[in-house]
Amino acid sequence: MTDVVEEGARAQLRHGLRIATLLVAAATVFVLGLANLLPRLDVYESAPAQLAAFAALGSVILGEAVLLVRGRAWGRLRGPAIAVVLAASALSYATLPDGRTSSGTDWIFGAANWVGVVVLLDRPLRSAAAFLIAHELTALLHLLLFDDPSRPALARFATGSVSVVGFPLCMAVVAAVLRRLGAAAAASRREIERVRVAEAVAAESHRRRRQRFAELSVATIPLLEGLADGSLRPEDPEVQRRCAIEAARMRRLFAESDTVENPLLHELRHCADVADRKGVVVELDARGRWPAPPVAVRRDLTEAVLTVLATAVSRARVTVVGGADLVSVSVVADCGEVDVPSPATPGVRVKALTKDDTVWMEVTWQPTLQRTN
Repeated sequence: MTDVVEEGARAQLRHGLRIATLLVAAATVFVLGLANLLPRLDVYESAPAQLAAFAALGSVILGEAVLLVRGRAWGRLRGPAIAVVLAASALSYATLPDGRTSSGTDWIFGAANWVGVVVLLDRPLRSAAAFLIAHELTALLHLLLFDDPSRPALARFATGSVSVVGFPLCMAVVAAVLRRLGAAAAASRREIERVRVAEAVAAESHRRRRQRFAELSVATIPLLEGLADGSLRPEDPEVQRRCAIEAARMRRLFAESDTVENPLLHELRHCADVADRKGVVVELDARGRWPAPPVAVRRDLTEAVLTVLATAVSRARVTVVGGADLVSVSVVADCGEVDVPSPATPGVRVKALTKDDTVWMEVTWQPTLQRTN
């Protein structure tokens, strides 16, 4: 929240600087410029040319005002706007009387500089500096080529250049500093967000590892400890059965973190792989489309399947049928009678039938029922 407030304050400051620069440019052109231009119209070689130059600068200022009200920048029109300002400056100097450069008659010397800076205020500092140099050179070339470059004229030009270049350049420097501060703040904010995301991911990964360890410690670790201390014998069929079931659960646990399109089928394939490694022929058939169940629901849907597959002798068939309102996972295998824990998730039901050594189990899940609960 603090970053947002600071960025908003910087944006308001940049907006305020833009308004201030526009007001200075408008006052320079419409007040000082007119005050110097209108009383001397009969002095210029072409009064219409001077008025056209004034109209060009005025149109650029009005364009900036419209863009400011609409909250927009010059964009692709910036280049043509600068061209208009420089053309107006050249036109004014082309009809300026001899010996009047940087004098009161040279009204555009202190007006076009502000207009150009207004257009370039949101650009890099070098753009505003290049424009001011171009404007300054236009006046200097007129002084050297068409006026008498005497020492007083050059001194007057140098003195006027201090304010003509210095003040607008100060505005451009302030705008550049504000842009740099904004860019640095944005980069810092992005870096902070990146670190926060990395920390959140690390914390979530640690939580998942602890959760997995807790889940394994319920049955897998006691089984491994029993095999290690000799209390459980590997040749015991019941121990082998328990090992196969825990191996399937571990593979399912590892598969839960994978990012796949259909996590339920993905985890069932991992469960079937345990039986396949024992030489059991496993068929997996899926029909329909269903919403991705939560992890807890997927565990209930796959628990019966992995138990049957882990204890199957030679063959097994897994069928998944689903839709928007019901997901059914059934398995048929020659595994004999098995015990399956009751589902822990509301909306999940288990049915089982046993005939001789063949077991059929079906686990169903109703998403609508779970949402209701």
